[in-house]
Amino acid sequence: MKRKLWGYLLVLVGALAYIYVELPVFNPRFTSLYVFVAGIALLLGFFSLKGPSLITVEGDHSLFNVPKLAKLFFGIGILAIIVTVAAPFVLSAPFLHSSKYRELLGTVQESQFTSDISPVSVADIRLVDRETAIRLGDKKIGEVPALGSISKLGEFHIQSVNGSLYWVAPLVHRDTIKWLTNLGGTTGYIMVSATNPQDVRFVQELDGQPVKIVYQPDAYLHQDLARHVYLNGHTNIGLTDFTFEIDDNGIPYWVVTLYDHKIGFGGSDAVGVATVNATTGEIASYSIEDAPTWIDRIQPESFIGSQIRDWGVYVEGFLNAVITEANVLVPTTGMSLVYGEDGKSYWYTGITSSGADESTIGFMLVDTRTKESKLYKQPGATEVAAMRSAEGKVQEKGYTATFPVMYNILGQPTYVMSLKDKAGLIKMVSFVSVEDYSLVGLGENKEEALRSYQEALKSKGNQINIGNQATHLEAKGIITRFNADVQSGNTYYYFTIDTMPNNVFITNSALSKELPLTQVGDSITLLYDDYGQGNVDLVEFDNLALSIK
Repeated sequence: MKRKLWGYLLVLVGALAYIYVELPVFNPRFTSLYVFVAGIALLLGFFSLKGPSLITVEGDHSLFNVPKLAKLFFGIGILAIIVTVAAPFVLSAPFLHSSKYRELLGTVQESQFTSDISPVSVADIRLVDRETAIRLGDKKIGEVPALGSISKLGEFHIQSVNGSLYWVAPLVHRDTIKWLTNLGGTTGYIMVSATNPQDVRFVQELDGQPVKIVYQPDAYLHQDLARHVYLNGHTNIGLTDFTFEIDDNGIPYWVVTLYDHKIGFGGSDAVGVATVNATTGEIASYSIEDAPTWIDRIQPESFIGSQIRDWGVYVEGFLNAVITEANVLVPTTGMSLVYGEDGKSYWYTGITSSGADESTIGFMLVDTRTKESKLYKQPGATEVAAMRSAEGKVQEKGYTATFPVMYNILGQPTYVMSLKDKAGLIKMVSFVSVEDYSLVGLGENKEEALRSYQEALKSKGNQINIGNQATHLEAKGIITRFNADVQSGNTYYYFTIDTMPNNVFITNSALSKELPLTQVGDSITLLYDDYGQGNVDLVEFDNLALSIK
């Protein structure tokens, strides 16, 4: 009896240790529960056996001397193993539940590109990709003596902070020893503007108080982020996508997606979100509908990518998906996070037919909070094809393109990307038409690239729509200065007017045939969009001294 009691106590200690280390989900839709039950039951069965031997001899027959209690535990363990192995096959296999997998994304609405996606200001176009943010962040950390020896950059995530886009990453522990010697947490976080590579910030204080990242994936024991959330009321729900975000006051949080399985043991789907104050460890849980507005994304990229794929692949069932592939649609390689004019963020991916290499039938936007999904049937090029097209325009320089982000530029769906040299420095900006990837605009900055792109569109007879008619501003005046400049073989006209002496307007003859004939002293009328910070887009140019049609 004493042997059994010590055995049961050992099993209890082992179970608690397993829970602390492995964090099994105590939910019947997660196989980790059955793995845990199987291990505990088999151990209990072993310690319930009588004596050191399993076999006694009665006459000429050898019999297993197994008590009923041990048989019960062994039976539970074996049953749990069977459930772990067999149940997912029956309850979650795609060939048995393809329609459920296709429906997991929800209703996909077909919509119009120009009606949903407003034209973007040039100032808001992203140039800095994750790799560039890492390089700039490392350089910023290097400016603080000895800091890099104890901390390193965590993972960067792009997010909207007070209406501006930033890549944000925490400083995390470099190794176990550094954690032991810095239990008070690492120092602060790095912010890199996604639109201006010169804007890099190292936030170490807020309101005079030091910013410490105590709870993090690179910590241990009770400061380990996943363990901290798990042991504080989340043992029965899946935890994933630990994303570092700051609220609009700069307070650092970890945002953790709570998920469940909707198709047996498969079909992972977000059901809520938890926030963890990175300094205090305070945890708050929310439904998807009640989550704070500063949280950019609740739906993990991996979940949405899988659900978009299942929605397109299982359109006619499982057999069609693997044999005939009729009407099968698949997402293009890579997925990016884009932001709408309303400040909402969306997962973007191109949609192509099965077997297509460089063309798409359209693209899809999925709200990163609510999972509202819209399909835009806009035939065009894949992201990779657009990258190769941009690189081909400067092949003599050997630049490489970053993964593009799709915008509404001049009323056209447009891929925007940076072109970097071998050192990883941004050298040029490229705009590539989604519909026709031979239409490329290049420039050393966003404004030059936009003017080049506008000229490329005009040359192919595309209708250009800059901005929203309701937002256009009108100006009248007399030309006070007027000059032309040739850049990369393109002629651009620079001029000022007496009624707006502090503004320099820049455009080309694609906007108006009157521009090459215009001179100082002519009266003109302009329509333009002013995005602030000197960023002005001309919409119409009319020289009142001329009558050219």
